[in-house]
Amino acid sequence: MGNKTYAMIKPDAIRNGHLGKILDCTISAGFKILGAKLIRMTKAQAEGFYAIHKERPFFNELTTFMSSGQTMVLALQKENAVSAWRTTIGATNPAEAEEGTIRKEFATSLSENAVHGADSDENAKIEIGFFFTESELISYQ
Repeated sequence: MGNKTYAMIKPDAIRNGHLGKILDCTISAGFKILGAKLIRMTKAQAEGFYAIHKERPFFNELTTFMSSGQTMVLALQKENAVSAWRTTIGATNPAEAEEGTIRKEFATSLSENAVHGADSDENAKIEIGFFFTESELISYQ
């Protein structure tokens, strides 16, 4: 298991004023922030990032939503980072998320679920590389 993962705080969470609280949860869960950017994804960026879902019926809705406002993109570090982050954020559907998880606390629906997390070490590397150059990442030893 790797020690880096990719995370994103989505437009709904930022619009609802939860950016600082989610960052606090992230740090409190023991993650180090290697890189962070507050961006507004273009529709083309969202389509590129979510290209794996291009044939899914929700693709247009997802990419429209992800380009609808500010997003915080993050590269995080922690032992077993991918699984640790997925545990921290909880189930994709906030109604099924465990108490104390970010999605249980801050998500409003399945489609507006506050945060994203890479689902594998391989995808974490790809997703980090989508938004960050190596020189933008801080190295912790």
